[in-house]
Amino acid sequence: MTSAEGTLPTEPAPGEATLRRPELRPLWDTLHSRLSSGRPVTHVRLGPLDDTQREALADLLGLDRLPAVRPSVPLTRLEEAVTELSGRTVREIVSELVGPLGDRAGERRRQRDERAELWAWLAEHETVRAQPALSDWAATCRAAGVVAGSVEHTRTLLTDALKVLAELPGQAEPLPVFAARVLGGRTHALDDGTPLSVLVLRALATLYDTVPPQSAAQRRALWIRAGVADDELSATVLVGGLRPAGDGLLARVATACAGAGQAACLTLAHVRYPGEFVLSEASVPVVHVVENPSVLALALRRFGPCCPPLVCTSGWPNSAAVQLLRMLADHGSALRYHGDFDGEGIRIAAYVLDKTPARPWRMTAADYRAAVALNPCGPQPGRITEAPWDLDLAEAMEEHGTAVVEELVAEVLLKDLAGTAQRRRRPGRS
Repeated sequence: MTSAEGTLPTEPAPGEATLRRPELRPLWDTLHSRLSSGRPVTHVRLGPLDDTQREALADLLGLDRLPAVRPSVPLTRLEEAVTELSGRTVREIVSELVGPLGDRAGERRRQRDERAELWAWLAEHETVRAQPALSDWAATCRAAGVVAGSVEHTRTLLTDALKVLAELPGQAEPLPVFAARVLGGRTHALDDGTPLSVLVLRALATLYDTVPPQSAAQRRALWIRAGVADDELSATVLVGGLRPAGDGLLARVATACAGAGQAACLTLAHVRYPGEFVLSEASVPVVHVVENPSVLALALRRFGPCCPPLVCTSGWPNSAAVQLLRMLADHGSALRYHGDFDGEGIRIAAYVLDKTPARPWRMTAADYRAAVALNPCGPQPGRITEAPWDLDLAEAMEEHGTAVVEELVAEVLLKDLAGTAQRRRRPGRS
């Protein structure tokens, strides 16, 4: 009878037939496991062996008596016996009789290296570096370990989460619409309870320094805070002194309020559909941005209709604030941001600087120390995270352990604005 290639099948050599005796199977199985460990092997311990297995082992090794029930066989002696019978090595015979040898130690090293590379990638990701508060979230991800034992699956999940975080605040879209836009049409990727939704909400809770949401209502509130599942009227931003040219609704509302020395409350709808909106370099070279409405109120009280352009985020900026700042920058304005000197204030500042082209305004460690010197008995600053624009700021805040809210440095800010107001004041105007 011939094989598929048309040649007669070959019978194993007599020596190899000895190696294939079923009584020696425990030997080859044990050798396969030991040699696949990836560690040096000098002896192989077997057993317990029955009498027929002991006889087969004695025949293989050329022993004049039966080995122990649980013998320890030197690998060198096995190599000699196998080579003499077959002309091949122990590894070759074991691979043929049992299967390819592995390298469990090497595999463990490879997995450790893959995990280390994954967590280093997450810690150094541009989104995490831009908002250092997220480094705590990255640490919790690492502590939780890889998802389903798969580094590749975990990296994919984290990549999606970072895409979502980079797109926040949202544009007042329903959650499925937001998910589809950011995640390539995957409408249900952020549905309640999905691994990705849990991961993103945990990041938002870390960013906002709140406890992770436990109920559906809390999860929805966190999404709304991030500008998702919101609406075009609920998201608003306060502005003062902004006089854009053009006949669009936003320009008319902002200009009318500026002329009256009042703040304008612009909705996301105003910002999203501004109509004709023009800024000239002469009229608005710089737009200052503050965190607290009280500072905007002080500026309007001080400067009235001559107030320079000022935007207030009212704490964490929502979608209306972020989109307005981006639009102002797109029209040629330079943005300068100031906020509270406390833990949350630094996180808000990092968020604003990451999401818009704004630059810090009197937010350095030197500015903080000068403010503390005048206000040394403030409250505790809360959880302090790194300020990407000034690596000394967090250290200074840790050293003094004192928060300085924006209102306490309002006079310094108003002096800066006074110079801007003076340059904007029309000739002959008092």
